[in-house]
Parts: sequence; structure tokens; C-alpha cells
Amino acid sequence: MEKAGPEHPYWPRDLSVPGYTPNDRSVAEILAFLFSVSGVLLVGTWWATGRAGGLSGGRRLALCWFAVCGFVHGVIEGWFSLNYRSLPSDQSFLSQLWKEYSKGDSRYIIADNFTVCMETITAWAWGPLSVWTVLAFVSSQPYRFVLQLIVSLGQLYGDVLYFYTEYRDGFSHSQLGHPLYFWFYFVSMNALWIVIPCLLILDAWRHLSVAQALSDRAGGARGRPKRE
Repeated sequence: MEKAGPEHPYWPRDLSVPGYTPNDRSVAEILAFLFSVSGVLLVGTWWATGRAGGLSGGRRLALCWFAVCGFVHGVIEGWFSLNYRSLPSDQSFLSQLWKEYSKGDSRYIIADNFTVCMETITAWAWGPLSVWTVLAFVSSQPYRFVLQLIVSLGQLYGDVLYFYTEYRDGFSHSQLGHPLYFWFYFVSMNALWIVIPCLLILDAWRHLSVAQALSDRAGGARGRPKRE
């Protein structure tokens, strides 16, 4: 008698996913939720930062990014960090979102150790700090670029490890080359957390360097004792 194949859509095809229950929500519903909430946050943050005044268009776009990061890290990834053990069988909406995303990276559906650790740090560190960064810029706090640098560097480091570990596994946790699961879910959506943090790190570097140069010049103008 021929052995039945696995009753799940994940890769590699011989992956064991005990208790897996297929989603009862469509891909369109799940993606519509993700992008509609992100869109509302983008529009809302753009409007709110415009009312705050004194912020350039580029800075407002950066704050829109951090607002969306606060949602993605704190809510979506926070859900995974708390519920990864029950993910395969759970039918709550956010669990179904993760089961759909796992078609692009099955490390989530099996609660891979690296993925759980990485997502937990992302959720509980970069999520709240992303929101704090928005508030710091709106209220012109002097540490605002320090927060931008810390969050962006943390995001970049985590995402590089995320891609690199999967590269070392031979991209075995997705259907390599699939237009939706591999190129959109795994590559394109995660590439945002490499490209944008790199730009924000350079931006923070520039502002902090200028501030330090001004501080050094001010110290020199006040007259410092000569070094022997």
C-alpha cells in the first residue's frame, strides 16, 4: 500500500506538523487585513505628524515606517511569540495569518528555535521601541536619533540572521522560486527590514555625527586645558 503524503502545504514535503488544521480563511482575507491595518497606520501617522508640525516629508515617512513596525512587531510577531506552540491547530485570525506565512518559511509552523528566539526579541524589544521612536520625534526629544539607530540596527541584525540561517539550510523551508510564497512572503516582505533600516542607520549616523561635532566645537570655544 502506497504511503500517503503529508496533509499540510509546507516544505520540505516530509516535514512533520502534528495537529495541523487547514485555514478556514482565504488568502485574500488574511492579506487584506495585514495591508489595510498597515495602510490605516500609515495614513494616520502621516496625518498626526503633519499636525505636530516642524517635521519634513521624509521624516514623516520614517515615522510612518516606525508606526507600522510597532504594529507588525508588537501585535503580529508578539502573537507568534506567545502562541507558537499551538500555532498548527489554532484557528484564531492571527494564527491563521502565521500559518499562511509559513508557506514561505515553515520554520514558523514547527516553532524552530532560532525563529522563536528572534521573534520574541523583535516583539518585546523593537515593537515598543518603534512606538517610542515615533513619540520621541513628535515631541522633539534629544535622544530621538539614538532610538532610531538602536531600533534600525536591531532590525537589520535580526533580518540578516533570518536570511543567512535559511541560506545555510539551503532555502529548504519554502518552495524555492514560488512567486507568492518564496519571492513575495519570504524575500520581498522581509527585504524591507534590510533596505529601510540601512537608510535610517545612515540618517541617524549623519545627525548624531553633526551633533557631536557641534558639541566638540562648543567645548573648544569654552577653552579646554591643553594636554601635556
